Amino acid sequence: MSAERARITVFDTTLRDGEQSPGCSMNQQEKLRLAHQLDRLGVDVIEAGFPIASDGDFEAVKAIAAVVRRPIIAALARASRPDIERAWEALQGAARPRIHVFLATSDIHLQYKLRISREQCLTLARESITFAKSLCDDVEFSPEDATRTDPDFLCRVLDAVVEAGATTLNIPDTVGYTIPQEYAELITTIRRRVKGIENVVISAHCHNDLGMAAANTLAAVEAGARQVECTINGVGERAGNASLEEIVMAMRVRPDKFAYETGVVGDQIFAASQMLSEITGVPVQPNKAITGRNAFAHEAGIHQDGYLKNPLTYEIMTPQSVGVPDSKLVLGKHSGRHALSIRCEQLGYQFDRRALDDIYRRFVRLADKIKKVEDHHLLELIRDTHKPSGSATPLIEPMVTAKAAVGSVPAHEVSPEPVAEPTKPFPVGPQTNAFGVPVSSDSQHEQTQQEDYLWGV
Repeated sequence: MSAERARITVFDTTLRDGEQSPGCSMNQQEKLRLAHQLDRLGVDVIEAGFPIASDGDFEAVKAIAAVVRRPIIAALARASRPDIERAWEALQGAARPRIHVFLATSDIHLQYKLRISREQCLTLARESITFAKSLCDDVEFSPEDATRTDPDFLCRVLDAVVEAGATTLNIPDTVGYTIPQEYAELITTIRRRVKGIENVVISAHCHNDLGMAAANTLAAVEAGARQVECTINGVGERAGNASLEEIVMAMRVRPDKFAYETGVVGDQIFAASQMLSEITGVPVQPNKAITGRNAFAHEAGIHQDGYLKNPLTYEIMTPQSVGVPDSKLVLGKHSGRHALSIRCEQLGYQFDRRALDDIYRRFVRLADKIKKVEDHHLLELIRDTHKPSGSATPLIEPMVTAKAAVGSVPAHEVSPEPVAEPTKPFPVGPQTNAFGVPVSSDSQHEQTQQEDYLWGV
């Protein structure tokens, strides 16, 4: 990557804001597993939880802070002394701790939720950041519902917290209300008017209620934000948060428009997506950008024809660039445990021998019925079989790659696998035209192209 590309900090809040999505709550062990995967993914900040919310969340933040050492570990707190003290207590073992304080600033929140005046809000923001700074050098402040806050008052609050010691100013679009141009203008206003802004990092935190979370985040980056807050699979309150994979891959696919870089390891994206889905039981939307089952699938005939000639005709990134496995390894009833194990690893799972044996027995029964086991069949089988508290517990150590796994197994134990052949159209039997009339081999290709054009869009 070129030296002039600005470095964007990736703040992952899957374990905090993402967990607030209905049905997505996680226990301590599940949070710890996902934290290790986020570390492998290369995120810069992991928001591990909201320690005052429950003893379980406190213990989860504490456990993550103790063992995940590379990224910053953040804990959320309201603008109150007990919240901040509890957050700091949970972060004591962290190598790089951050206290993240939030306080609503919009008139509708001040009047109906907090029932305080603007001046009381200003005082509370200043005092809470001063106290947090006395405990921790790295303090982030979020004016909740910033995009519906009066800009003049918002800048007064931000002036106060910067003076009190905040090192990151996060600008939340809490209810997903803003649009890209408007959000960019707000970031520009903050950069122009807030005193000392050159000494702090501006962060974007966008929700997806109008389907513009990723677009709003990218607009903020172009306006000067240098931290993006996001979640795996875009999980989060209501319609979700900005999707980590969409933001990161937009920058990588369109470097001509987004001259930025992140530390995210692209080929760990799919594994993180699958792990989150398995832990929460919430499936990824099939047509979800980047990580959905259909993101790299081609069914229409004209698309298949173009793809087989050159994948770039219908794919703007390779599946491998985000860790999506290719489909060269065909699973059927003759496949062995080794092939099954590699496929599971490619899909984001790693099992001990006992758990793999359990899955393999079920796999063979399924393969007898349907002959060819596709990825979505295998994922359903894993979810039906795997229980976090049972014998099929995925390992939390870093996963070995399929290539390494193959090399570690004696040749005589490896099930035979098909030899790769040059790319060619899908094999077919005797050909007929659209009316059922047999066609000669010489005219088959031309006929296929014509029918692809007619029926493929």
